[in-house]
Amino acid sequence: MRVAAIQTTAGPDRDANLAAAGDLVAEAAAGGAGLIVLPEYFSVAGTPDVLRAGAEPLNGPTMTWAASIAAALGIHLVAGSFPEATGAADGRLANTSCLVGPDGATLAVYRKVHLFDVALRGVEFRESDTIAPGSEAVVAPLHRPDDTVGSDDVPPTVLGLSLCYDVRFPELYRMLTLAGATVVTVPAAFTAATGPAHWELLLRARAVEDQVFVIGAGQVGELPPGMPRCHGHSMVVDPWGTVLAERTDPTPGVVVADLDFDALADVRSRLPVLANRQPAAYVGLHGNERGTTDYHPRLEAETGPART
Repeated sequence: MRVAAIQTTAGPDRDANLAAAGDLVAEAAAGGAGLIVLPEYFSVAGTPDVLRAGAEPLNGPTMTWAASIAAALGIHLVAGSFPEATGAADGRLANTSCLVGPDGATLAVYRKVHLFDVALRGVEFRESDTIAPGSEAVVAPLHRPDDTVGSDDVPPTVLGLSLCYDVRFPELYRMLTLAGATVVTVPAAFTAATGPAHWELLLRARAVEDQVFVIGAGQVGELPPGMPRCHGHSMVVDPWGTVLAERTDPTPGVVVADLDFDALADVRSRLPVLANRQPAAYVGLHGNERGTTDYHPRLEAETGPART
């Protein structure tokens, strides 16, 4: 499967952002990518007031655009994230990432669980003032042309969704893996303050510990006031922790890589860390008797049948 991460520098103008993103998505599709991932806040970026003014429902302009371009190009598209108006009583929005199929249908909706409430070098960010946290881990099956029906050797392609700051919380990624994920997407607006030290390190760590492919699609450069300068360095990492492709140029663009699912199966077979887990020893880790988190109450830690 050929995949692509799109790197953008978004602003407050939705129409301009979507036009720029559309050109890059078309470039990636022309290069053979069947799964394309956009960054966090790719359609509207800026201050909390800008996000509130640009908030929209799931059937709003951003997802209408995403459905149209995915169908036109015949691709799976992860619409990085956009500020979703949910009608919450406290007026907060959701930071929402969606998977769109080649027919334009929305296949999965993920609302960011871990919110960026931090202080970096004297600058404070409080995403939770504007955004309410999501509460579910979300996976969705992807059907690729080379899927072998009934094969026990190569795991099915299942996509796990996450966003930016989530990457610092390994519990979420283990939940996605236990629910069947073999590819995880990380749309991001990762800061230039932490990116050089942590971005690649965290993406590779999540790939290695869960034996999944990780696609990190980032904003880059100077974003509007209210958002940090962004690190970029969009990349694709394999289950061995190898960076398959990376955009080092600090400008918008496309990075493309081929995912080898036979290699994923080989890694899981030779280094069976998932099979060697000992959940009974994890009792109390998150305050319950199963040694797993409570984000997704239907998740079965051992068999992982849940799909959201």
